Amino acid sequence: MPEFVRVEKDPTHPAVAVVRLDRPKMNALNAQVQREIGAAAEEVAADGSVAAAVLYGGERVFAAGADVKEMADMSFADMSAHSRVLQDCFTAVARVPKPVVAAITGYALGGGCELALCADFRVAAEDAKLGQPEIQLGIIPGAGGTQRLPRLIGPARAKDLVFTGRHVGADEAERIGLVDKVVPADQVYSAAVEMAARYAGGPAVALRAAKEAIDRGLETDLDTGLEIERGWFAGLFGTEDQKAGMRSFVEQGPGKAEFTGR
Repeated sequence: MPEFVRVEKDPTHPAVAVVRLDRPKMNALNAQVQREIGAAAEEVAADGSVAAAVLYGGERVFAAGADVKEMADMSFADMSAHSRVLQDCFTAVARVPKPVVAAITGYALGGGCELALCADFRVAAEDAKLGQPEIQLGIIPGAGGTQRLPRLIGPARAKDLVFTGRHVGADEAERIGLVDKVVPADQVYSAAVEMAARYAGGPAVALRAAKEAIDRGLETDLDTGLEIERGWFAGLFGTEDQKAGMRSFVEQGPGKAEFTGR
């Protein structure tokens, strides 16, 4: 059984899975937590009853970063092996074939920020702080911060955060596109769940296709991205949801289709 990361169903929206980090005091992301995050992502991905997921560290903090005490005495050989595991666990979150929302309270720093970057959307508390402070330790981000961050906010802004290691408040994070919504701290969880719940009852295969087409397309050239899109677009005409959606549109007008996720 996992010790620090568990997957729960939200009681008001059972189609929303909540990946709950719970390693007091600051949800430091040691090797065990990293592995448990990867396992939780695989569980969410495989559960057909889950339409979307929320990453949540609790009311106090999302995740204040990696466990520096654990890393401080590692050698190059040690970290060369461990960094692959670290990236693989976070990539498992990014590749969950369903919408994922990060609910950010307190701090999302270093690995915590990188975990939030693996989500599709980010909801932050008004007093939240985000950043990539690894440069202050004499290193660089190692769980996607130099790659996912510039893809999200642009290279110049990403370099500012990575080069300086400075923390940004929620307002600035929203302004530069690092977070999508800012709410009072006591509303972060509910706002994230409501955002995720929008996808319950949706066309699950089409949502998976849309996410993969966008994410994979960002990693390649336009022509290859268009081929990815075309393959998924044509393939969706083999789903029950496509038949139901178009039949409903013709007979009842837009927005009335009932999907089965098949």
